[in-house]
Amino acid sequence: MSDNKKKQKKPVDPSRRGRRPMPRGWPGPGGGYSTYLQAPPEWRGTTVQVCGMWPFSAGTGSPMVGVPIGRNILSGATMCCDPISWFMRAKLISNPSMFVLGKPGLGKSTITRRMALGLAGYGVQPLVLGDLKPDYKDLIEALGGQVIQLGRGRGHLNVLDPGESREAALRLTGKAREAIQADAHGRRQTMVSALIAIMRNQNPNDREETILDEALKVLDERFQGTPVLKDLLQVIQDAPDRVRNVALDRGSLDRYRQITEGLEASLIGLVGGGRLGEIFSAPTDNPMQMDRPVVFDVSNVDDSETSLQAAVLLACWSYGFGAVAVSQALADAGLEPRRHYFVILDELWRVLRAGSGLVDRVDALTRLNRQRGVGMAMISHTMSDLLALPNPEDRMKAKGFVERSGMVICGGLPRAEMDNLTEVVAMSMEEQNMLVGWQDPPAWDPATGKEAAPPGRGNFLIKVGGRPGIPVHVGLTSVEREINDTNKLWKTGDDGKPQKVEIAPDGTEAVVGEYSLDDPALLPPPDPTTRVVARTGVDE
Repeated sequence: MSDNKKKQKKPVDPSRRGRRPMPRGWPGPGGGYSTYLQAPPEWRGTTVQVCGMWPFSAGTGSPMVGVPIGRNILSGATMCCDPISWFMRAKLISNPSMFVLGKPGLGKSTITRRMALGLAGYGVQPLVLGDLKPDYKDLIEALGGQVIQLGRGRGHLNVLDPGESREAALRLTGKAREAIQADAHGRRQTMVSALIAIMRNQNPNDREETILDEALKVLDERFQGTPVLKDLLQVIQDAPDRVRNVALDRGSLDRYRQITEGLEASLIGLVGGGRLGEIFSAPTDNPMQMDRPVVFDVSNVDDSETSLQAAVLLACWSYGFGAVAVSQALADAGLEPRRHYFVILDELWRVLRAGSGLVDRVDALTRLNRQRGVGMAMISHTMSDLLALPNPEDRMKAKGFVERSGMVICGGLPRAEMDNLTEVVAMSMEEQNMLVGWQDPPAWDPATGKEAAPPGRGNFLIKVGGRPGIPVHVGLTSVEREINDTNKLWKTGDDGKPQKVEIAPDGTEAVVGEYSLDDPALLPPPDPTTRVVARTGVDE
């Protein structure tokens, strides 16, 4: 057979052409043949509604266990996610923790607030252990929680306050009592050592750590009530035999004074109201309550006081984790109901940069409660913040915070971050390009003459191990917008004067008055049907 005959096609009978639809529809005139393949219409429903439609129904492809946080950017399906639900119910992660990374202004606090709000509905208590902006104060107040203010002249937090551990120890017996007492002792010693490390920018030496340990034990035996740092200083100055023995003064009081001179100087700096002492040198003003959501509002500490910010955050973390340990110990003994907590540690990088060796102290604080019914969210801007530590060992340990997290949630990040990020979180090139695209600056809107919203605001990539990431967009409801306005101090009128704004029940905003920068005006009384959502920081 010749090649021409092989290549010759058999003509198709036109009468048979319309008997069967082609992939693009019925061919021929009037058949509705499509020039492209149309996506089939989609409807969503519950399993109760669509269970009889098999095989014409399919799952969403996104996890539906946990707090609804938004919609999958690729499929549009609802995305549910939180570290506690994915650990307890879905078994998707190995420990109930998450690490959130992203450039400022793209919604790291927003997605964390959404999870905290949803978990509160599930009966989990949110604990915000240090709110610097504040980002979470309005949320905790809306949930009926406790707001603890700390700052110069605003409030005090006694780092030697054992909290509820003393009363809990009286209710416990045997090993449970010994464990709660040892935990309280260890946390107080760790916190005092951390404050000294921040003041000196280096850790206390081994001998000073031992002296602090023994002095705290002597203080607990001698002191009736709750001691403060001044009482600890007095014990060291009194030179009791037990403290002198661990100081190895060889029977010489002069040698003891020489050994403890540096330690005394640091404690005097804390007690005397120096750059760190005012907040920590007095009794705790507002003890933490464990049966409700709690936020430590430390927004009054200025950003220029980096050492004080780090010290306050570390003290809040220590105090909060200590209270959680007491609650779980009482629940283990059947004396209190079992409570689960969602602990939020924001601005992690501020503490890590405050002094050498603080990475170990943060790790010690967080590890103790990792398996005690506590979900945890750690938040920082970039991997570079964690890796910008002078000590290589500290850098590796800081990287471990991300590696050990059950899930990593990434917002928009610069291209330079990808090498550091992919060392701890496996990411495809497409996922990296997605994160880089989300950090682009907002475009200029010629219609309004203003900048549009940043393209990556509210967009996040959820990564669990080596699995493909799930891109999700977090959208706020009308109720949440009120507690998610973190730019309240920036609301101004056309003349630049700061305004007082209220939101009515229908969600509309109304300016009810204006502050004069020279002579604050008397504002009209607020309408009882509205809620104040924006102030300028000027006292009324």
